[in-house]
Amino acid sequence: MSTEPLIHGLVPQRLAQIRELMHREGVHALLVPSADPHLSEYLPGYWQGRQWLSGFHGSVGTLIVTGDFAGVWADSRYWEQATKELEGSGIELVKLVPGQPGPLDWLAEQTPEGAVVAVDGAVMAVASARTLGSLLEERGARLRTDIDLLKEVWTDRPGLPDQPVYAHLPPQATVSRVEKLSTLRQSLKERGADWHFIATLDDIAWLFNLRGADVSFNPVFVSFALINQQQATLFVALDKVDAQLRAVLEQDGVRLRDYSEAASALREVPGGASLQIDPARVTVGLLDNLGGDVKLIEGLNPTTLAKSRKSLADAEHIRRAMEQDGAALCEFFAWLESAWGRERITELTIDEHLTAARTRRPDFVSLSFNTIAAFNANGAMPHYHATPEAHAVIEGDGLLLIDSGGQYLGGTTDITRMVPVGTPTAEQKRDCTRVLKGVIALSRAKFPRGILSPLLDAIARAPIWAEQVDYGHGTGHGVGYFLNVHEGPQVIAYQAAAAPQTAMQPGMITSIEPGTYRPGRWGVRIENLVLNREAGNSEFGGFLEFETLTLCPIDTRCLEASLLTREEKDWFNAYHAEVRRRLSPLLEGDALQWLNERTMAI
Repeated sequence: MSTEPLIHGLVPQRLAQIRELMHREGVHALLVPSADPHLSEYLPGYWQGRQWLSGFHGSVGTLIVTGDFAGVWADSRYWEQATKELEGSGIELVKLVPGQPGPLDWLAEQTPEGAVVAVDGAVMAVASARTLGSLLEERGARLRTDIDLLKEVWTDRPGLPDQPVYAHLPPQATVSRVEKLSTLRQSLKERGADWHFIATLDDIAWLFNLRGADVSFNPVFVSFALINQQQATLFVALDKVDAQLRAVLEQDGVRLRDYSEAASALREVPGGASLQIDPARVTVGLLDNLGGDVKLIEGLNPTTLAKSRKSLADAEHIRRAMEQDGAALCEFFAWLESAWGRERITELTIDEHLTAARTRRPDFVSLSFNTIAAFNANGAMPHYHATPEAHAVIEGDGLLLIDSGGQYLGGTTDITRMVPVGTPTAEQKRDCTRVLKGVIALSRAKFPRGILSPLLDAIARAPIWAEQVDYGHGTGHGVGYFLNVHEGPQVIAYQAAAAPQTAMQPGMITSIEPGTYRPGRWGVRIENLVLNREAGNSEFGGFLEFETLTLCPIDTRCLEASLLTREEKDWFNAYHAEVRRRLSPLLEGDALQWLNERTMAI
């Protein structure tokens, strides 16, 4: 039975309760971001306040409630989903479009003089709070961050996650936590910082060579860290760390304190000391605990850049993980082709069989995100997710988009492939081929070391723009090492700020995933992961190039090969030859036969 009618019935009640509290507290507008105290992309249930209050289940979105208006700001990935989920709720979808005002700008324009805007400071970044506070101050209004209105009305709020913490061990953990802490302390010394506070979960997991399962698909655990030259303190629920691991951590100079003590520890930072923080990655509610004479040194967390630059040893483990993942995909696709016409296949069936294939592979831990199996019109929603209540049967003619990934002890994978169902149309083949041309263009590129990653976006879009087609999402995101499938600081997206920290450096792993989406008809996306590697030096400096890491055939039956240039065909055939060479030893029977057929030269 679908839960949508139930949710739609509850949302107006919840809005009414929130508005009563707003009236009582003298609040004109309430801002509810998609965030937690760690400013994570994927949130534990305890912090899914925007989803609970609005009924919109997209992973990203911002809710604003006033006395007579409620709206969710979402980008183009979620427009179709949000339209369906917000229908009848009393909440409007406000479409986020690059270059147009976002929710903070809207609040600044709509809030009357003397009014108060409230947001839970525990889940709002320092940088965002400063921006909004300044905008409101210009209008004579005020931002209040010391109140959590949801706390009073969300009576069935889930508890904090309680999964155990475990060590990420050699050989996959190629650098010890002692070495990582030493490197971090040297960075702090160079910046003149006495202390460093980290709230981002993947930074903490990487720094301490620890992993967990508090957030779906991301092997991280809810925690904070506070480091100086003498001591590293990890704030985590103590019952999540067993005695043996605690002893190892203590031996490495890591002290444990309960998760709830992070705020009091910040109050204990001595006056006159300097504390390094990333204002985009720490919440204002936490920093409000600092004494007024603590000096802030602001900038990117040193661990964020260090984590993004995978070592040569890391890269070897990642290549092995990609081979295992590619072999699992070949087994899955061989099953899929044998099952056409014999079994009833749905988008849910795809997820089940693909997950089973990955689970059989060595060192597999979990999926890296919810599998997207989207047939025809569902593929036009970039973040579509099939449910038992709403999914498609895969039959007839068209395109099946499969975007999936796995977490392995030696790496994180993320891949999208198009599958022909029956006979794709000529227009569908043109869309697939055009998107492939974008993948090839960026995959073949050489670029200056240190170029700001958003500037590379146009390389992938150029073959798509040439036919006056575009797509609303970015072309690429960073990927972790047995960590979050989305990681910074680099991002290939013209919509992103070309900030200094986005500079491309050796060892970074990034996705290349251009697309084309035709609402109500179909969607196309092809995705590989690539590794930045040295391409040599010239009189103009050092250059980088991409090594394609992902190993899985790109189905030629979705393509119109005549639209590819000779250079594009050469790249395509060389890629397929490498896929066949690397995966053949891991396969047998039908899967090996499928691989050989799908990697034939064009």
